[in-house]
Amino acid sequence: MSVTGRSNGELHEQAAAEAARRYEDSTAERERVEDRLAAGVRFPDTPDALAVRADRILERGGLSPKAVVADIHGEAMDLPDANERIIDLSNELQAWSFLPRGVRAGASVARITLRRDGRELPHGTGFLVSPRLMMTNHHVLPDEGFARRCFAEFNAQVTVDNVPDTAVRMELDPGAFFAADRRLDFALVAVTPAPDGRPPGEIFGWNRLSVQLGKLVLGEKVNIIGHPDGRLKEIVLRDNAVLVRLDDFVHYRTDTRPGNSGSPVFNDQWEVVALHHSGVPKKDDQGRVLRTDGQPWREGDGDDAIEWVANEGVRISSVLKHLSGLDLDTARRALLTEMGPDSGLDQSAVAAPALSSPPVPGVTTPAASATPVTESGTDARTPKIGLPARSTAFGGRRHLVFLHGRDQQSKKPVDLRVTWTAGLNRGLTLASLPTVAPEDVWFPFYGMRLHSLVSGRESTAEVVGLDEVSAGAAAEVFAAQSPTGSYERLLYEAAARAGMPQDGPAATEGFGAGLVGALHRPLSWLAARSDVDEWTIATFLRDVDLYLGDSAVRQAVLDSVMETMPTTGELVLVTHSLGTVVGMDLLTRLPEGLDPVLLVTAGSPLGLDGVNERLLAHGPHRPPRVRDWVNVWCPTDAVAIGCPLEDERWGKLTQLAVSNGRDRAHNIDEYLAHPGAAGAVGSVLGRT
Repeated sequence: MSVTGRSNGELHEQAAAEAARRYEDSTAERERVEDRLAAGVRFPDTPDALAVRADRILERGGLSPKAVVADIHGEAMDLPDANERIIDLSNELQAWSFLPRGVRAGASVARITLRRDGRELPHGTGFLVSPRLMMTNHHVLPDEGFARRCFAEFNAQVTVDNVPDTAVRMELDPGAFFAADRRLDFALVAVTPAPDGRPPGEIFGWNRLSVQLGKLVLGEKVNIIGHPDGRLKEIVLRDNAVLVRLDDFVHYRTDTRPGNSGSPVFNDQWEVVALHHSGVPKKDDQGRVLRTDGQPWREGDGDDAIEWVANEGVRISSVLKHLSGLDLDTARRALLTEMGPDSGLDQSAVAAPALSSPPVPGVTTPAASATPVTESGTDARTPKIGLPARSTAFGGRRHLVFLHGRDQQSKKPVDLRVTWTAGLNRGLTLASLPTVAPEDVWFPFYGMRLHSLVSGRESTAEVVGLDEVSAGAAAEVFAAQSPTGSYERLLYEAAARAGMPQDGPAATEGFGAGLVGALHRPLSWLAARSDVDEWTIATFLRDVDLYLGDSAVRQAVLDSVMETMPTTGELVLVTHSLGTVVGMDLLTRLPEGLDPVLLVTAGSPLGLDGVNERLLAHGPHRPPRVRDWVNVWCPTDAVAIGCPLEDERWGKLTQLAVSNGRDRAHNIDEYLAHPGAAGAVGSVLGRT
């Protein structure tokens, strides 16, 4: 049964009362923090918290590395001071991207409006956390019945010309999904698609929630976007230091109004750190709420009359932990999974019978009964094979070859070649060089061959239980099935190179403890410090380990590649991901008439000793007969965690660090779109 307007208001008052109690109970901690702030301590948090926060800022592009080097190297600093300075710089030196990223985050924020007695009453704020789900407070949407009487208004704001924008209404759909908790004061509700069928997150964007540590420390600033008092969208910046961090809540100073209930609380990198839910009212010795004039507040005075001393938000990690424990049907669980791998909610997904079946976040698979169609229009029984280039490409004597990575079995080689070429052409355009046609590119394809070999191993795997369907649980099985027992070494070496301490804080905020074994920690650490999710990291290392550890797999992959390769002329070999490992082995087997004039390795794991020691050439080495070598990598790409390639045995090469787009750190089209990488290729192809 839907709550009444009065009981809805009572929920708000109850939330404020409980926030005030927590504020009073944490007085000693808050006073300690304020004393340290007054004494000049910029961030009065633990050394471990500062270290993890600094790592996250640097590795997620929250601060220019040049700014860090210029500031920190200007004077001698120990590590704790350096971490504090990095956090401080991230608050002081905002790149231009701070503004458009804030605009992007703000687009996902909507005003929630209530229909009552023929009127439309602004009621609160909500924000998208997946393509189809919106988060707000429980006291804003206490139950499904109340939610059905509300709708969301996106673009309820003014334009750059300070005139009202055109608001877009979208109905809530609590029948598809609704979850709420009174203590944590959150509600999560589905939003209906637009008339053209697109989900709201596809139109307005959505916030990727994360269970990882390092999003905020005491004394740091937060930013809030919402609809105070039901007004058009507003933002609060800067005067808003975090005072206290409790198990499930956080207290901060900021100028918010009652309509901000349900607003996202962002750090300066525009990651959601909390769900704003209540102001903290000032009380007298008798526990009475006080007005701004010092007199006891009475019902009917209104929230405007209350003297608010702080604000309280619900920690996003606590909300995600609560959601992970819900008993949901398959359809509703699937909606939660859409929140993305960083949310950790894929760990609660329903298991399928075999290890190969758990859903990989971000990957949509067709129904089992569907018949896949290849580029030729035939069904999947027609094998997907590599694509040769036109005989006239680049004069017939120069050959551009793309060598792909893992997990390509469901894709069409012709489409992959177009994607790679499109990325390269963006980079060539930026480098003021001629573009290339997809038909002029050789595209060997070993995706189906590798997948069949991997699937054959997984068919004998033990069934994974419902409580183990996670990247960490899968990694345990991959380690047990490793041909040479090297999977665990690969994972731990990658995490160590990413800075994981031998003894330190866990990489998640209390989520999933005890559900998986020892491999969960390095996976979480890598995912927290990159734009690559745990499933991708775990399965990528599985395929690398299988290729390097099983001679039959290696031979089958190399044979598959050699089926679609030129035999004479000059070779420009562009490789990606696992393809960089395959490419290094391939270079030892090229025919004498094929001259490798340029090698490009993108998003490569070659820097890991557990990888390069098991190449056919054994260890770091100059690729045979290669004239020039460009290694391009992104600092937030967990697959390229061993880059730059610093061992002198690699010989002379060009190391190119690039900043790929958020959530696209490992994408080949992002790598090739960089003018430095594309320019190296275009310069060789354009030689006369």
